[in-house]
Amino acid sequence: MPSALLDEALAPLRANPAGAAILLDVDGTLAPIVDDPEAARVPDTTLELLTAVVARYRFVACVSGRGALDARRVVGLRAITYIGAHGAERLDPDGDQVQTEQSVTVVNPSLDLPPLDPGVGIEHKGSITAFHWRGAPDQTAAEASVRLAAQHGESQGFRVHWGRKVMELRLPTAIDKGVAVSKLLDELTPSAALYAGDDVTDLDAFRALHAAALHYALCVGVSSAEQPKRLAEAADLLVDGTEGMAEVLAALVS
Repeated sequence: MPSALLDEALAPLRANPAGAAILLDVDGTLAPIVDDPEAARVPDTTLELLTAVVARYRFVACVSGRGALDARRVVGLRAITYIGAHGAERLDPDGDQVQTEQSVTVVNPSLDLPPLDPGVGIEHKGSITAFHWRGAPDQTAAEASVRLAAQHGESQGFRVHWGRKVMELRLPTAIDKGVAVSKLLDELTPSAALYAGDDVTDLDAFRALHAAALHYALCVGVSSAEQPKRLAEAADLLVDGTEGMAEVLAALVS
């Protein structure tokens, strides 16, 4: 991306950092996507830039599909707020006590589903159960078994959400990244805000940002080979992968 275009897009945020909120997805935005979700980490250079952003801007948060504590582990920075499980959890700076939305109930790990392909990984995140098949030896068979699980989960009253080689079964509560972002903006009342994300779950946050009463809102889409078409359509600015997002962070503090 030409630096002049990036500078223009970020100018309202840089002009008044004390009145700006920076809200960021984690996987695929700050941390590169890897086969094993447990192995994901934010690169040191990106972490240094994020630390500089925290020092300059009024409020910085990571909004993740991971649990809040797990998102903080991946990012490696205690000095910011973590919104986990798509808004079901909140972990404030330097805290260790996760706050859970009152409407959320823990999903039973013994959810009644058909047998899954052995290459499918299962992750329990409170109100969400996620099924990953990125590292499966047979991607086709793994995805087919996850799609069958989605049908069974939906028939049992769960909501199905698809992402980049991941499917989530969620309880039918009004929790998503858009709701979480709206709550943060209502609490903070910033004059300007940026949200960056790479997947379909981030589109709810994009919509919330544009619907908020802000003087300036910037939705940054982080592109990839698996990028959903709707992401590019909804983003105000599209950057090239996690490296492109690191450039955005650098420009915010330059």
